[in-house]
Amino acid sequence: MRYGLIGEKLGHSFSKEIHEMLGNKEYEIVEIPKDKLDEFMTKKDFIGINVTIPYKEKVIPHLDYISKEAKSMGAVNTIVNVDGKLYGYNTDFFGLKNLILSQNMSLTGRKVLILGTGGTSKTAECVCKSLGASKVLKVSRTAQEGVYTYDQKDKFKDAEYIINTTPVGMYPDIDSLPIDPGLFLKLRGVVDVIYNPLKTRLVIRSSKLGVSACNGLYMLVSQAVKSSELFMGKTYPYGTTQKLYSAVYMDKLNIVLTGMPGSGKTTIGKVVAKRLNKEFIDLDEYFEEKYNVSAGDYIKKYGETQFREAESVVVAETSARTGCVIATGGGAVLRAENVEKMKINGRIYFLNRSLEKLQPTSDRPLSSSYESLKMRYDERIAIYRSTADRIIPDDGTVEETADRICQQAK
Repeated sequence: MRYGLIGEKLGHSFSKEIHEMLGNKEYEIVEIPKDKLDEFMTKKDFIGINVTIPYKEKVIPHLDYISKEAKSMGAVNTIVNVDGKLYGYNTDFFGLKNLILSQNMSLTGRKVLILGTGGTSKTAECVCKSLGASKVLKVSRTAQEGVYTYDQKDKFKDAEYIINTTPVGMYPDIDSLPIDPGLFLKLRGVVDVIYNPLKTRLVIRSSKLGVSACNGLYMLVSQAVKSSELFMGKTYPYGTTQKLYSAVYMDKLNIVLTGMPGSGKTTIGKVVAKRLNKEFIDLDEYFEEKYNVSAGDYIKKYGETQFREAESVVVAETSARTGCVIATGGGAVLRAENVEKMKINGRIYFLNRSLEKLQPTSDRPLSSSYESLKMRYDERIAIYRSTADRIIPDDGTVEETADRICQQAK
């Protein structure tokens, strides 16, 4: 490899796409087992690499030079090979600091709790101190000197900011929550360095409490720009990070279409997916492939209650993906847990088609007649509106509705 990212498990990584957007088409993702790291580093068969969990500290003994910032943090995430000598840097510091500042979070005089004690935790501690935090505490699953455990909540529940540097909640384990933000009565802000999914449960839960919360995608992009400058020996123009972040975010964001049966979710979704170069997923088709029976026949055989249980499994599986257009079933938004799953990586667009333009069909047991269709409409319209991030007028043509979605998805 010439350029790339090394780590133990990298199925969640967006780094390759980001560096390709920066013009580096040789960037690779390379998973290295722990017992092969020393061999890889000794060979030095690369020009520039990024380093992630769990090797940010383990690579240090192999370096000929380490920057002052990286040395103070005890963690390296960027290595450049110059004529056989390895130079180590920490661009995570730059990325995390930029992320916090981009969210207008002021740590000056504040108490900060850092979740985790790994390499990124050390970086976070240095960032917090550089931003004037009055006190920085750490919490870990295992007892360590100067570190609290999670069952010692009374020692840190007055924290005003939380920074999660653990992998808890990272894809594919997206249902995990490292700590309950509801425990913190003085909480002002939450930063989760995880970027896949786009919204972790920690971010979603904190936002529901009215707390400013963000994920780590901006940090990832910001540190990638800095790393690329070190790799390529160049400086990118001002605004590159924000422009690249917006592009990556929209590329990874799911477009989730909700609405009544007959509102055209599948037809419109296919057009939108083609225009935005995203994968298209129809939940009814996915359901049929998974359970070997159509949604309609499943309802007829097992009833609506059992169908909703099975449907929730399908929603969870598809919502964990990124960069898709997802056409949901008409009743998928009836469960709050489904809506939360859809918003982990997605933005919900409600296709608002007037009742008089909807047509009952025999293959939909819950809306096979005008009377049943109207009943469903009256039951659901408020839920469609309240759960949507965007409400799209849908009384026109397929192309017109697709236009409106694509314009808002840029």
